[in-house]
Amino acid sequence: MVVMETKRKGYIESLIEQGEHEHQDFKYQITDARKIARSISAFANNGGGRLLVGVKDNGNIAGVSSDEEIYMIEQAAQMYCQPEQQVHFKIYRVAGKNVLKVDIDEANDKPVKAPDDKGQWRTYYRVADENVLASGTHVKVMQLDSSPTPQDVVINLTEKEQLLLDYLQSHGGITLSGFERLAHISFHAAQHTIVKLCEMGIVEIQYHNGKSLITAASEQ
Repeated sequence: MVVMETKRKGYIESLIEQGEHEHQDFKYQITDARKIARSISAFANNGGGRLLVGVKDNGNIAGVSSDEEIYMIEQAAQMYCQPEQQVHFKIYRVAGKNVLKVDIDEANDKPVKAPDDKGQWRTYYRVADENVLASGTHVKVMQLDSSPTPQDVVINLTEKEQLLLDYLQSHGGITLSGFERLAHISFHAAQHTIVKLCEMGIVEIQYHNGKSLITAASEQ
């Protein structure tokens, strides 16, 4: 691990101006390694992200004692993430105070789990400025090889799959239980269909108001 100190003026301020979002979170201080492991899990499962430690929720810089924070975050990444994750640190001196920037890479091996308040290993996912529990279907999708479907492959959809796509085109999204009722199929059959279509890049899973929704895949 290499800790670098830089005084590049305005860099941290420019990050803070972005606010908290899908790939950035502010932390006033780190007091619980298990709790911070959930943030690492959430970022690692969704494209990576960064923590700015020593920054309050409102963006004000409070500063940190860097050695203590680094130790706690390393403990979170190594002991309370499954599989173990690598994090990268840089210390920035801003207005006479230390801000610790922690970069979390997207995981190659997903899902990345962390313990909840009861010690159960759960999969977290970053949605906007929150860490949410990933749905069971989403976890299965994460476990698949993320290789895209070749462009020249002919995709033959079943009647139920086409029914789902027609619904998504008209309504935008649907829950797994909603698809069960729409297609008159079992939970397992519905989940299998969603996982298959996610693997093919036809649909994707998004989160809205705490619900896991199946939507048509966005165009890259």
